[in-house]
Amino acid sequence: MSRRPVEPHHFWRDRALPFLEARQIADGRNACYGVHSHPTFSIGVVTAGRSSYRNGCLRHEVMAGTVVLMNPEEAHACNPLKGSPWAYRMLYVDPHWLADQNEAAEFRPYAAATSADPDVYRRLDGLFDVLFDIDAETLAKECAAAAFFAELHGCLERIDARVLPAHPNLARAAAFISDNCTSRLRLKDIADVSGLSPSYLVRAFRARYGMTPHAYQVNRRIRFGQSELRRGRPIVDVALSAGFADQAHFQRVFKQHVATTPRRYAQAWRSSNHPPRAR
Repeated sequence: MSRRPVEPHHFWRDRALPFLEARQIADGRNACYGVHSHPTFSIGVVTAGRSSYRNGCLRHEVMAGTVVLMNPEEAHACNPLKGSPWAYRMLYVDPHWLADQNEAAEFRPYAAATSADPDVYRRLDGLFDVLFDIDAETLAKECAAAAFFAELHGCLERIDARVLPAHPNLARAAAFISDNCTSRLRLKDIADVSGLSPSYLVRAFRARYGMTPHAYQVNRRIRFGQSELRRGRPIVDVALSAGFADQAHFQRVFKQHVATTPRRYAQAWRSSNHPPRAR
């Protein structure tokens, strides 16, 4: 099995497998995150050190050997403890692909935010080995991912998405923020769309999404920025298009959410997003 030399921060992507994305951080002592969320299901392994981990209202201290899980749109943050080494590998998975793997109509969230099961850890770490193997064929990587999640379904309890409480007013507010994330919004604008009072909206939105409407908007702006950087747009243009005052402000907030700079993110995307080799 061939691997790239260990890099402090390494991304993996394959155009043939757009539903999977991975990253590994060998030294994450300076990789600090603000509270954020992803549209993907995220699962990872802590390979060294200890960190504080927030998922929704829960707080954990995680260490090497722990598996961490984040359902789509769950607000979370994971940061190293002061003076402690910190390394991890994360996998971001399209929830629609996961639902198809399970022959389900929709993705079912996992109940657990962490797992100390050594077998789950071993299998997930092995999947990362395959994904980061520069000589492994695309089919081998896809089969390894499918096999891992088929086994994971039987290991960890999941929540039936159909019985989760519905929040139609808050969902309207979230959709409005997402659709207009690059614009300057007022709380009254969001309240009018949702049909909720501004004070109740802030409390209920934070309880539902783990962040305030403003933090939710900033998170969506960073997602927009990531997508534009992947298209190859200049950072300064992306910063202004995303609704930030200037490039410096965009860079500060981007690093808080992604734990790397926009320039490094764009460079990593270009270097890892090469066409798969013919086999």
